[in-house]
Amino acid sequence: MPSPYPFGVTVRVLRTGPSPGRDPRGQPLPGPDQSFDVSGCVVTPRESAPQVGGEQQQGRDTVIVGITVYAPPGTVIRTTDRIQVTSGHRYQGITFEVTGEPGDWGRHVITGTPGPVQFAADRVNG
Repeated sequence: MPSPYPFGVTVRVLRTGPSPGRDPRGQPLPGPDQSFDVSGCVVTPRESAPQVGGEQQQGRDTVIVGITVYAPPGTVIRTTDRIQVTSGHRYQGITFEVTGEPGDWGRHVITGTPGPVQFAADRVNG
């Protein structure tokens, strides 16, 4: 089924614009808020891969380290963005940092249907 997904959730992309300059001590000033909402997303938990032969693999423990988000086609996500799930999900209100380069699935080779933009995000601690 092509995205946006009808029963998907809304994700708020937290983006800070470019710095307008520097303070008297030479530190960059925070840029303006450029946040926006993306509806129709699928959010799934992402687990860490246990060390081969290690305790986690022996006990089959799973450690959730973040989430994977499938956003509608054309969604622009930057590696410097943070996100929050804003509705209808167990991760609602938790802030995550985008990790790695987002991937655009492009178009399906048979149907031409546009695919989602996929990215990973890790929980922000502190």
